[in-house]
Amino acid sequence: MKYLVTGSAGLIGNQIVHDLEKSGEIVYSSYNNVKPVNGIPIKLNLLNLEDIRKTFQKIQPDIIIHSAALTDVEKCEIELELANSINVKATEVIAKEVEKTNSYLMYISTDYIFDGKKGLYKETDSINPLNNYGKTKLLGEKIIENNTSKWSIVRTSTPFGVHSLKKTFPVWVYENLKNNKKINVLEDQFTSPTYVPNLSKMILEIVSRHLEGFFHLSGSTKISRFEFAKIIATKLNLDSSLLNPVKIDTMPWKAIRPIDSSLNVSKINAILKTKTYTIKQSLDNYVPQLSDSFSL
Repeated sequence: MKYLVTGSAGLIGNQIVHDLEKSGEIVYSSYNNVKPVNGIPIKLNLLNLEDIRKTFQKIQPDIIIHSAALTDVEKCEIELELANSINVKATEVIAKEVEKTNSYLMYISTDYIFDGKKGLYKETDSINPLNNYGKTKLLGEKIIENNTSKWSIVRTSTPFGVHSLKKTFPVWVYENLKNNKKINVLEDQFTSPTYVPNLSKMILEIVSRHLEGFFHLSGSTKISRFEFAKIIATKLNLDSSLLNPVKIDTMPWKAIRPIDSSLNVSKINAILKTKTYTIKQSLDNYVPQLSDSFSL
């Protein structure tokens, strides 16, 4: 069985490749700029559609996990064509190449396809993205659904883990508080923070069983950014008084963010042996890793 993971230098893709390789699978790890440490590296420029076609023809993977995307929400709002090229056009070519070989495709999507008016969204809830990032990811979902026969779409929320190049929310909190810097943290935006090693295990169980359809894979705790930051500070023995709670409407963002994009994970917990982590379970596993990476 041959795997191809796109975006393997990213936070989620890197973990998936690591776990696949550890289990003895043949896994090609595609990248654009930063060559991945794990897997069989293969350079892939998602802006070059012919390059995508040639890569698929060369490798002929049995299973594709498409995690590559332009995920910078502000950049997606400003550079509309770039976001469309990477998140939509490249996804369409991948979907059509997958269908040619009757392979299985998993697409990593986002909680930002929801408008945040409800929270704890189920897979069957209405979708209404507020920003261009969410809109391009939703278009990607539709492309997968309409162009491939064997597929799964995974939506996740606020992923975090240890990565040498990716500064996730807990790292941002740690670095600022460690240096005694006061930071503004949203008290009225809620998500379901997701520990990436837990996410990867759930993803690989879905893929190994060739499950099809939509799945919400995230942490099982709905929490505000501010409360999340306070827990991180406590876990790391840092000064939580440096955290300044602010409202989302005070942020100078071009892209609108959903107020509550938390996900309901009851479906996946009923299906998989691997269960979603609570925020406590996630941080109990994550903090020692973070401590080691920063030599705390």
